[in-house]
Amino acid sequence: MGEDTRTLTSKARQQQAQCEALNPRLPACISKLDDIAMNLWWSWRPRARDLFRALDYQLWVLSGHNPVKQLRDISPYKLQAAAADPAFLALYDSVVAEFEDAMGNPRTWLETHYPNSLDGPVAFFSMEFAIHSSLPIYAGGLGILAGDICKEASDLGLPMVGIGFMYPQGYFHQTISLEGWQGEISRNIDFYEAPIMPILSPDGRKPIVTVKLADRNVHIGLWKLQVGRTTIYLLDTDVEENTGEDRRLSSHLYIADPEVRIQQEIILGIGGVRVLRALGVSPSVWHANEGHIAFMNLERIRELMERRVPYEEAKRYVETTTVFTTHTPVPAGHDVFPNELIEKYFRNFWASMGLDKEKFLGLGRQDGHNDGKFNMTVLSLKTAQHRNGVSELHGAVSRRMWQGLWPKLPEDEVPITHITNGVHAPTWIAPDMDNLFQKYLDSDWWKRQEDAEMWKRVLDIPNEELWEARQLMKRKLLSIIYDQVQKGWENGSLAPEQVPAMGALLNQGVLTIGFVRRFASYKRPALIFRDIERLKKIINDPWRPVQIVFAGKSHPADLPGKELLHHVYSLGTDREFGGRIAFVEDFNMFTSRYLVHGIDVWLNVPRRLQEASGTSGMKAALNGVPHLSVLDGWWSEAYNGANGWAIGREEPFDDTETEDCSDAESLYSLLEQEIIPLFYNRTRDNVPHGWLHVVKEAISTVGPMFSAKRMMTEYVERMYMPAAEAARSHRPRPASSRQSRSHKREPSVVG
Repeated sequence: MGEDTRTLTSKARQQQAQCEALNPRLPACISKLDDIAMNLWWSWRPRARDLFRALDYQLWVLSGHNPVKQLRDISPYKLQAAAADPAFLALYDSVVAEFEDAMGNPRTWLETHYPNSLDGPVAFFSMEFAIHSSLPIYAGGLGILAGDICKEASDLGLPMVGIGFMYPQGYFHQTISLEGWQGEISRNIDFYEAPIMPILSPDGRKPIVTVKLADRNVHIGLWKLQVGRTTIYLLDTDVEENTGEDRRLSSHLYIADPEVRIQQEIILGIGGVRVLRALGVSPSVWHANEGHIAFMNLERIRELMERRVPYEEAKRYVETTTVFTTHTPVPAGHDVFPNELIEKYFRNFWASMGLDKEKFLGLGRQDGHNDGKFNMTVLSLKTAQHRNGVSELHGAVSRRMWQGLWPKLPEDEVPITHITNGVHAPTWIAPDMDNLFQKYLDSDWWKRQEDAEMWKRVLDIPNEELWEARQLMKRKLLSIIYDQVQKGWENGSLAPEQVPAMGALLNQGVLTIGFVRRFASYKRPALIFRDIERLKKIINDPWRPVQIVFAGKSHPADLPGKELLHHVYSLGTDREFGGRIAFVEDFNMFTSRYLVHGIDVWLNVPRRLQEASGTSGMKAALNGVPHLSVLDGWWSEAYNGANGWAIGREEPFDDTETEDCSDAESLYSLLEQEIIPLFYNRTRDNVPHGWLHVVKEAISTVGPMFSAKRMMTEYVERMYMPAAEAARSHRPRPASSRQSRSHKREPSVVG
């Protein structure tokens, strides 16, 4: 989108964001509503959400649960009424006390268990961060995980700063045409209604640093996002000092053009380091979330050499203080750039590292594999000492995939470990389940997530109460779907033929299966349709019917993924399915919460060894939605025979056709012989007690093992603390000034 069509210029956004208060009309007795709204801590604390809900419920709904927008739009009458309401003031006082304790209590988990273990914060670099739907700068699972990591770091008192991009257009909004094809719409984020603030240079200008791209300097502005105690800095090239082309570099995520992609990764990796230096932040550990971030380590090596540290020592120090997490179990999923692009953008950089071209290019390839490509994951693995996959199975796959980097080591000794992903329970738990957990587990259950004994108390929840909560969550999901269909009908974006396919005919009492994930070939969204006639019999059984809800986007450049989405959506319009196949359009973080709460069975059928971990099934299981999946990713560790269902065998197949045939047969058989009968087997009170036994088993096993708290304590103990200790023990020392004069240098911070 050109500069002349942008809804907000950089200057206007800056002026708007610099307002001292969201709403200067706030009465003094409730003035801290501003502080709470601008810190996304409120998004995972129920009483804080209750506070904004009580302030003006209708505006809370219309704002999309965004208190920044709510406070911008609220009437003075509503504010005065709240300030005079004793019940509201009591709630306000309790939330303010909770907020101040969360932000300032020195008795954190980290200080209690490992005092003085870190000399500085963990710098967490990620291409995307998903914190809340009010700031849609994320595409999917990588961003969701990054957001959960930042939230859990705040809860644990782990000092962390995030570095990412501020994408003015975010990720695309999905539309489905009458024929069932995905369309993509870009909309500018209204920065005036987002919980962000600009960071300005000392002279009051927005650009903080510059990065050289080939023959030009690109200026980088900066935004601050507060997530509890965690601060995330978001880089922005949409500043007036840049050309129109460069202003669009940070416009949206995952641009397919490799040249734009490498420019983005240079800005994030090199520019991100320079931003932290300009802000005076001195991390003790640097964590790269996927290979997009690898140029970060080159800049850090160059910095040390600028201080007269020899190359090998500088590289060794950077390695010891860097954590690298890989999320991609297939070679095609890793960022690879042609050497020509690397030469174009780094020809003046490798000299500042004391390297020639061949040695520099060698950092991005396996020894003896000169294919003219520069692999960002290889660069990451070569410049980080602490390396991990995101599940036990993915760790093994990664060791096999990258053994060539350590040819003298047997596969099981390749230095890539694993830390299995987890989910931030306070973010993803439904209010209805939260109430049950507070009643039967502990009033502060989320602080004891790692306590397996506590989770056994799930068995004490009366089946009747659990079933009532599950039904309420399902009604809320269907209400969201019906509301979306109604709005589409009202504004004319839906044709009559599309109404059934969008979920208008879904039924509260019917067993509901959910397939909610990115539409990509390896995820096999159409596997359940392999035998359509058999599926129709399952779905249309008059006594025990089934309905299936699909949701997810396909990457704009993924044509096979789009074909699959079209195929699935088209089947939803087939009258012979009776309106029981539905597709939820424009899946996002807001609808995701209702889906992981309200579905009955969570379906996951990736090709084996191609799902690194997955986290959506963890969120669903935590809310009482059993998992139905192949034994890949996290489910290979979690499945115990009683907490869900395993599709097919665990071992990989020799060919995809055999795999699809076998898995489809297993899926149909599980539905026909186990899942459907168990769901509909009711006592006279209409409660499926056998089904709820599986639900309780899912909650009690997933709760302690697959939480972000368990994940982050592992990162602290196994990655961050060893890296911080290595940094203290092996601080690099400058070489003689005579050695240093041979290295060309460029300033680490400009502007």
